[in-house]
Amino acid sequence: MSGITYLRGDATAPSGEGVKMIVHCCNDRGGWGKGFVLALSRRRPAPEAAYRRWYRERAGNDFGPGAVQFVQVEPCLWVANLVGRHGTRTGGEGAPVRYESLDEGLRRVAEKAAGLGASVHMPRIGCGLAGGSWSRGEPLVSERLVGRVTAVTVYDHG
Repeated sequence: MSGITYLRGDATAPSGEGVKMIVHCCNDRGGWGKGFVLALSRRRPAPEAAYRRWYRERAGNDFGPGAVQFVQVEPCLWVANLVGRHGTRTGGEGAPVRYESLDEGLRRVAEKAAGLGASVHMPRIGCGLAGGSWSRGEPLVSERLVGRVTAVTVYDHG
């Protein structure tokens, strides 16, 4: 038993009561234009604007592998922009996902979500455009989040 609840639905509109945090995997190149982020931006533009500013001003902040930017979009809703991908395409370096960055980012998410008393909601991070496999991502989510936050829900769109 992983302790993760799986739902068919839209991770940009998390279900349940209380404080919620949407977590998704971003790249380290400042790109925001395909996949889950498009649906997120249609619903809430603030995370994209914050990410683009964070990237643009990266010389003076913590932007980089494993970093997480927390953006409050409603009184009880946060978005975590987690830098867990190197680049945007599969190529000579393999899939863009970087599991060590994903792991570090999830550690930071756990700390923030626990402090807020928030449940965590996400697509299968590290998969999709990041090119990773859920068989490697799920254990990281389970190890870092389950038991540390109020609940973890993974959404399969459909």
